[in-house]
Amino acid sequence: MTQRPSWAPDEVDIERPAPARMYDYYLGGSHNFAADRELAEQAMAVWPDSPHIARANRAFLRRAVAFAVEQGVSQFLDLGAGIPTVGNTHEVAARLAPQARTVYVDNDLVAVAHSRSLLDGVANTMVVHADLRDADFVLEQARGLLDFSQPVAVLTFAVLHFVPDEDDPAAVVDAYRRATVPGSLLALTHATDDFQPERLRDMENVYRSASAGLTGRSHAQITALLPGYELVPPGLVCMIHWRPDPDAGPDPLDGDVSRYSAYAAVAVRK
Repeated sequence: MTQRPSWAPDEVDIERPAPARMYDYYLGGSHNFAADRELAEQAMAVWPDSPHIARANRAFLRRAVAFAVEQGVSQFLDLGAGIPTVGNTHEVAARLAPQARTVYVDNDLVAVAHSRSLLDGVANTMVVHADLRDADFVLEQARGLLDFSQPVAVLTFAVLHFVPDEDDPAAVVDAYRRATVPGSLLALTHATDDFQPERLRDMENVYRSASAGLTGRSHAQITALLPGYELVPPGLVCMIHWRPDPDAGPDPLDGDVSRYSAYAAVAVRK
């Protein structure tokens, strides 16, 4: 049995890997357990670019949040927010709009515990322990901080591919759409099997041992999650191609979209 770290909540099963903690490991974080590291290493054996993909996902987060603020949206509902790292949603937003409000949601107790520790005393932030599929509960809690009569940016970075088809991800997305007013935004990144389907299947097999399985989807399938939204140009594209930062350095994966195999988009609620 793995020894439980002092920072790990008693309720956490440290023997079962969790995507949030595996993602933390990809990013070089320290809030993960041996089981998370072992499965993450298996994933990286299948897809060695995983750490680069995780960093590209964080870079897209920064661009998407900045875009939202530019559009006058300064309320953020970050679903599947994960374990706190530098450049969190509230930090990016507050640099551009000091009164921005952010609600973080995650079902991983380690992510929730560290988010609450990090945000203790930080104004205009809230952390909710919940599964994003329980939209009624999430929205009830979020209304303690967010004003849903005004536009809200709903963020779903690298999380909808952990909602299996049987749980109807389109209905999950629509529940949050219906709770927001026109002019609200949805930002997402999502793994795809459009480019390397066999390798993506291997990744899905690895994640079967985690607390949530991975489901890669095609461009058409991801687009089908977004009725009632209008895609912001350039649309649903590889994450590195969504309004890239002109000052960013050379792409570590040589701009090869097949090595990322992840789409990104920002959409406006009609």
